[in-house]
Amino acid sequence: MNDIDFDKDPTPVGELSLKVVALPGDTNASGDIFSGWLVSQMDLATAVAATPITKSRVATVAIHNMAFMTPVHVGAAVSCYTDIVEVGRSSIHINVEVWIAHKISGEPVKVTEGEFVVVSLDNNGRSKTIPGHDSIG
Repeated sequence: MNDIDFDKDPTPVGELSLKVVALPGDTNASGDIFSGWLVSQMDLATAVAATPITKSRVATVAIHNMAFMTPVHVGAAVSCYTDIVEVGRSSIHINVEVWIAHKISGEPVKVTEGEFVVVSLDNNGRSKTIPGHDSIG
């Protein structure tokens, strides 16, 4: 994901993991949806995608290569798509794309994309091995 070219991806990649409507309370001072709210939705989507693999709690430990390309309007249905990039011994790299429908044309528009790294956690909040990945370095 080091050389992201957003224009090469005209349709979402991955599985729909979360869909939510952006509400007036989620706006910034300009009236657009706050970018932190979008990151929060992406973080929730990674947990939805990772939990069936880890069979445990997960925590986001890093976000790579993120850029915001277009504002999100109030009322937009925000769709987060997740694609598992790599499963390691205790971590998972997940590409997350956020899409909305254009306010006037209804055409799909990519809002942002980023690679999230989540780690599997035990009941004490320490990293733990993902089932089936005991022998991975």
